[in-house]
Amino acid sequence: MYDDVLVPTDGSDAVDRALDHAIRLASDHDARIHAVYVVDRRIATANSGDLHDDVVADLESQGEDAVAAVAERAESAGLDVETHVLHGTPDKEIVAYADESDVDVIVMSPEGKSPRERIRSLGSVSDRVADDASVPVFLIK
Repeated sequence: MYDDVLVPTDGSDAVDRALDHAIRLASDHDARIHAVYVVDRRIATANSGDLHDDVVADLESQGEDAVAAVAERAESAGLDVETHVLHGTPDKEIVAYADESDVDVIVMSPEGKSPRERIRSLGSVSDRVADDASVPVFLIK
């Protein structure tokens, strides 16, 4: 039923809880895990000038670390993994990736960022993904 499971990550501890469920789901269905981190273009744009390139490089590095952590756990469970660091608006990129990659389900946590970060990013990424995705979204609290 599920061949491809998408796990968006922001590198927070909350991803660990969602990943536990994603690994179990993928193991039960012999599915592949897709780990995706989105470099938020709004943060990069807000840091224009001399700092822009440094901020983008730092966010990309954080993203590589975040998807590598997901990949390590999934591979330890014997699963195939794809990792991607994307650029754009997180909810839009996650939904677009799910559509373009024909994933069957998205598993994510609604609690990754602090309330202050959610306010700055205009609400919860997970809420917008759940509203806009064409596939089931499991929100793991």
